[in-house]
Parts: sequence; structure tokens; C-alpha cells
Amino acid sequence: MDRLEAMSLLLDTVAAGSFSAAARARAMPVATLTRKIGQLEAQLGAVLLLRSTRRLTLTDAGQRYVASVRRVLAWVDDMERDVAGEFVEPTGRLVLSAPRSFGRRHVLPIVGEFLRQHEGISVDLQLMDSNVDLVAGAADIAVRIGALPDSGLIATRLGSMRSVTVASPALLDRHRMPKEPADLARLPAIVLDIPLPKASTGMQASRADHPGRQVRLSVSGAEAAVDAAEAGIGFVRLLHYQVADALKAGRLRLLLEAHEDDPAPVHFLHAPVAQLPLKTRNFLEFARERMRASLRELAG
Repeated sequence: MDRLEAMSLLLDTVAAGSFSAAARARAMPVATLTRKIGQLEAQLGAVLLLRSTRRLTLTDAGQRYVASVRRVLAWVDDMERDVAGEFVEPTGRLVLSAPRSFGRRHVLPIVGEFLRQHEGISVDLQLMDSNVDLVAGAADIAVRIGALPDSGLIATRLGSMRSVTVASPALLDRHRMPKEPADLARLPAIVLDIPLPKASTGMQASRADHPGRQVRLSVSGAEAAVDAAEAGIGFVRLLHYQVADALKAGRLRLLLEAHEDDPAPVHFLHAPVAQLPLKTRNFLEFARERMRASLRELAG
């Protein structure tokens, strides 16, 4: 048995949440992956994962072992990159994670500029609205919007993002412009079924989310919510970047600006390692001020 391969497969499985998802990511048969992890458990004489029909759970021994495996594999990666010259010349594959729409609008242009200046680096830009496990190595750098839990990750503050309430001119022609949050109760509402990021770790209710609102439409994607708001179906509360184009074009109008919640922070995050690869350090230095300028421009 290749011990390092089995360790890596274990981390992939924990990060993916299932054997099948990890096997797909590795382009490996599920039976092969489960056999290798089973061999690792047999060699250790300990059960690392509790299997159920719905999810995988680490045992206490598994949690301790995974924490150690992460340190071991990070050390091996550092050693191999050092030998390959990655700490001298920036080379290799850089994995970035960002929210879908924000990444396309604000991260992708910076990535394109970065790639033009660094011929030896390739970038895997993962655009998704769920958080990846940076400690497990799912990405080198992630963009996060919202308050950060005490996770031990290294954060670089980039700026902040407003949560705004908007409606179409057509809807406002049919109803009076709301002056107080309570006035939203008489307007039809569009609800996004993913909570908006908060400025703090508290789960305070938004002042714009009045309990008496008339929910006319619930959707699972911000793009659909914007389209529905432009069509006059109802008002909606979204992050500023998600409606910036529609506001600029006049297809939507801001409501209750004086009653907005505090803006949510925006950060770059990466796992704590003894020495960041040069490709990661270079991207952070290259992108930091550009991202801050992009967020200031949006806010302005």
C-alpha cells in the first residue's frame, strides 16, 4: 500500500464528504478508493471514518489522524516544491475559489492580468457559492464575503460589501416608495433561499426583512432573483455586486438606503503554512490592491 496516496485519498474524502464525490474528483473507481482507505485503517488498527447512508463522520481517532496527515502532506509538498524550484521561481497550478457571480466580475479580470505576467503559472478558478475546505487543501486561496469564524485561517481584508434592497421602477409605479422597513410589508417580495453574509458572526435579522412581507417568489440563484426583480415581480434583498449592473442601467432602484445593515467584510483566505509557495505569495501581492480598488469603485 502507498501510505502517502492513502493519506491523500483520506483527506480528499473528508473534504468531499463522500467516497463517490472524492472518487469522481480523482477519476478513480469508488471501490478502489474505499479499498485503499480500508487498507489504511487496517494497517493503523483503527476506524477513521464512520459510514452511513447519508454522510461520513470522522471518529475521534480519525480527527487526530487527519490533523497529523495534513501536517505531514504539507511538509512533503513543501519539500517537493523546494526541490522543483517553486520557492525560487513561481510555477505550477494555483487553485482559487470565489463566489460565482463575484468571481466572474471581480476576480477573473485580475486572474487574466496575473496570468499574462506569469507564464509558469496556471490557475484553476473555482466559482461556487459554497465554502471550500482550505485546510484540507481544496484551494490555495479563497475569497469570502461575510464575517469569519475563528478558524485559524490567514485572512487579508480587502474591503466590504453592502446588502441592498432593490425594486424595479415598474413595481414602484404601482406602489408607494417605502420610507421605513415596515413599509415593505405592503410590497410583494422575492426571497433568495441562501442567507446573505453578515457583517458579524451574529445572526441578527435584517431590518429590511420585515416579518409581514408578501413572498411572491422564492428562488435559489441570485441571477434569477435579479431577473425577477427587473420583471417587477417584487422587491429583493441581495449583495450590491449582484445588482450593480441593473442599478447602473436604471432597471432597478435602491430602497431604504438609510436602513441598510452594516456592510459585510470581504477577505482573501489561505491555510496557515510555514512557507507559502511563491505562486501563492505572488498572487496575493498582485491581487490585493487591485481587489481593494475594485471594491472601492463598486462602493462609489
